[in-house]
Amino acid sequence: MKLEAKTLEGRFVRLEPLEPHHYDGLERAIEANQEIWTLYPYDMRGEHFDVWAARTEKNVARGDAIAYAVLHQNEVVGVSVFVVIDTPNRRVEIGNTYYRPDRRGGVVNPESKFLLLQHAFDSGVRCVQLRVDALNARSRAAVTKLGAHQDGILRQDRVTWTGRTRDTVIFSILVEEWPEVRENLLKRLDV
Repeated sequence: MKLEAKTLEGRFVRLEPLEPHHYDGLERAIEANQEIWTLYPYDMRGEHFDVWAARTEKNVARGDAIAYAVLHQNEVVGVSVFVVIDTPNRRVEIGNTYYRPDRRGGVVNPESKFLLLQHAFDSGVRCVQLRVDALNARSRAAVTKLGAHQDGILRQDRVTWTGRTRDTVIFSILVEEWPEVRENLLKRLDV
């Protein structure tokens, strides 16, 4: 598995390795939705952004993650992160995904996921996982629509920043499932 940080370019979105020059745009995107953060395990708004950014930078520097700024129409509209789960078994997670509300439901998520999955499988990854709060019906539906398989639910997986104990739904896409998932995503993007 040779997963490296590099710019991923599609027809509608560009994913750039996250750098401090993306932070202002990302913070504006994050502030655009105050309600969703109770469904996230941590808060990225306001003073919490610097804590999240420092933790993300540390994970990237250790080689445990690759963070991407998601750009649509040359504007930062979100973030998504590869988390290295198991290098010998070539497993990664696509997580920490957030999109500004006005960019949900269109081409941003399917093309971002297409680019990330293509990069992962081209780099020798065998399995890509996605984790979603069991209460987050919108994200669960989006991951299912991608063609990911629901593997199960980790009950009482983590305590969120609000103190709520979260159940986490685990989804995955295997390398042998990628051709079908790829074709379905390409059909969705043929707008």
